[in-house]
Amino acid sequence: MNKRQLGKNGPIVSAIGLGCMGMSMAYGEPNDAESIATLERALELGVTLLDTADMYGGGHNEKLLSRVLKHRREQICLATKMGFVQTADGYRIDSSPAYIRVACEASLKRLGVEVIDLYYLHRVDKSTPVEESMLVLAELVKSGKIRHIGLSEVKPATIRRAAAIHPIAAVQTEYSLWQREPELAILPTCRELGIGFVPYSPLGRGFLTGKVTDITTLASDDFRRVLDRFQGNNFSENKKLLVILEEMAKAKGCTVAQLSLAWVLAQGADIVPIPGTKKIKYLEENIGATAVQLSADELAAINQVFYLGNVKGEKYPAHLNFEN
Repeated sequence: MNKRQLGKNGPIVSAIGLGCMGMSMAYGEPNDAESIATLERALELGVTLLDTADMYGGGHNEKLLSRVLKHRREQICLATKMGFVQTADGYRIDSSPAYIRVACEASLKRLGVEVIDLYYLHRVDKSTPVEESMLVLAELVKSGKIRHIGLSEVKPATIRRAAAIHPIAAVQTEYSLWQREPELAILPTCRELGIGFVPYSPLGRGFLTGKVTDITTLASDDFRRVLDRFQGNNFSENKKLLVILEEMAKAKGCTVAQLSLAWVLAQGADIVPIPGTKKIKYLEENIGATAVQLSADELAAINQVFYLGNVKGEKYPAHLNFEN
């Protein structure tokens, strides 16, 4: 697989990474055996960037990855995150220096490694200046516990403040054909500062695969059941756009998921999407997107269908919007 560099001084990784959250939460019942087989297959196919977080399954996801890291560590650029703290009511955000130190040690232990390649602030809390968080992350780099620093779901001003303290390798946020807001300011800011860009949910939480046709068929705890874009009239209107994309994919001789990922890859060599899956067949389909080349005319045609403001519904419910 082709490689891309995250940031001007960041790690060199596979052009497509693997988001691992769904192996432990949010999208149906976990199946560890199936997930391990998918992780192993990803590495066989040249995927090097594995993305997890301490809150995925309450630590389950990091422990799951540890089973692969034991014998594949040298092949993997390991990314994990901290900042969400589980509470009786759900989660709170904590990016205080004291918590970052504790969270890093806990992740290292669960993962069974001595160093984390890319360590993200999963969210930035409103009570801790990002400069304070960055100073302790810089200490962790100096001590050899992490190699690179990342930020997740942050505003451009926060990126600038953080980068003034220590180089940032990557910024992670949702970005896809149906989530193009990062093009307004976040992506330009990253490019100005030489920061890599890592889109999560580059397939629109499965919508852009064409396989989610009725949310009532999803597991009762599936995260998409609370997302506005999958509800009622919003979903119906969004599916009309998807039909057009499916026709384009058929004419191109690829799947709609591959077309959607190829579009993300075509937005710049500084972009490394991390589509998530726990099934080998979808993993292989996603990786096939690296072979799909889009002409300028094809990109323009896609942009005429999925453009900023043409998707119905908000990205998150208000109570889950933690961008800071």
